[in-house]
Amino acid sequence: MFDLRPAETGIYRLVKGMLGASAADALFTQLEIDLRILKPISAAVSRAEMAQALNMVLFYDLHERVPEGHDYVQDVMASGAKITFDHGALRTVAWPSGALPPGEAAISRVLRPLGFAVADTYPLPRLKMTGRAWAHTDFPETIAQFFVSELHPEQFSVEFQAAVTRVLADSVDPLGPQDVGRLERLGRDGSLPWPDALALMPKIVACFGRQHGGFALADYETLLAESAEMAWISTEGNAFNHATDRVEDLQALSDGQKQLGRSIKEAIEVSKSGRVMQTAFKAAQVEREFLDEDGDWVTRSVPGSFYEFIQRERLQCGRLDLAFDAGNATAIFKMTTHEALEILS
Repeated sequence: MFDLRPAETGIYRLVKGMLGASAADALFTQLEIDLRILKPISAAVSRAEMAQALNMVLFYDLHERVPEGHDYVQDVMASGAKITFDHGALRTVAWPSGALPPGEAAISRVLRPLGFAVADTYPLPRLKMTGRAWAHTDFPETIAQFFVSELHPEQFSVEFQAAVTRVLADSVDPLGPQDVGRLERLGRDGSLPWPDALALMPKIVACFGRQHGGFALADYETLLAESAEMAWISTEGNAFNHATDRVEDLQALSDGQKQLGRSIKEAIEVSKSGRVMQTAFKAAQVEREFLDEDGDWVTRSVPGSFYEFIQRERLQCGRLDLAFDAGNATAIFKMTTHEALEILS
């Protein structure tokens, strides 16, 4: 196994099928990958291989959308080190959403067959959201977790709820009946034949994006007035809100990024247990189009995704503390507010 070349593995074939050989080569250079998952190509693809490949594709997507994250990864590669991908985060809305299952259900139907299970639930009352950590059953410490948050529009004003309804009304479902059937077989058997795996990969990757079309600037402003998180979802959908590098010394990393002039948070967030510490760059600014009151398309600069860092200590039993912290999460969520962009600019 240790002499196996990346191109001879199932994970490489999956990633190459999505991104091409050049990106697959780069990801194998950039990311730490558990050697136990790097298996030769055989007749079937395991759920762990598909989960790892999905995480790598989504990491690449965020890496390409966040300039500071891209620059940081290049620095790590230049130093001869690798990224330990700890978790990716995304946001959902517990509300009728066109053809898309509402809320976390749009994502959990993909994560469960891939071998992920809810490790813990984190109420985020100040944001009127609930977060859930999904850890991989087979390789919890080495396959990146998903932190999936769900916003609750019923806790906001009637005007806000109406705007949410209008924004999400034309949402499409990336998964067709055949895709759902493949996911059911993957959940049942723990693996898929190669033709099915290759056909399913682009469909499950598509679930981590924006599923609704354009909408009115007035609706965006209504959402933003009450929830920066829902405003973010309205423009970015279920794309990765951030991806996170697990590091050994977060304070040293933070100091180093400040010296480079990057927009890292001033303070590090520390969990109540003291074992989980987090910080992040500010969100990248992206251009998005909206319909103005005359029905014309106008472009506005809004917060996009960002890159995060985490340090995890070990429990007394020796296992890595894979928990999250509601206070940390609430503070990190602020990196995608307009106010954060102004303060850190």
